[in-house]
Amino acid sequence: MKIMKEKVTIKIPKELYEKLKEIIKGTGFSSVTEFVVFTMRLIASGGKVSEKGKLSKKEVEEVRKRLKELGYL
Repeated sequence: MKIMKEKVTIKIPKELYEKLKEIIKGTGFSSVTEFVVFTMRLIASGGKVSEKGKLSKKEVEEVRKRLKELGYL
């Protein structure tokens, strides 16, 4: 029996959703949600976000590097 994890809804601007939808075409991601969850897990696995609530330049570069290595950028 598969155990379902509890989920919540996160709202993003429709324009961003549509852009992400285009970006993931042909990548193996089945949905924007799957891509966003993957990306957020990458960020979360890197540790804390800076105290100001923004990713540091180094953190952004690392996420971009990982996504590029995986063929998503």
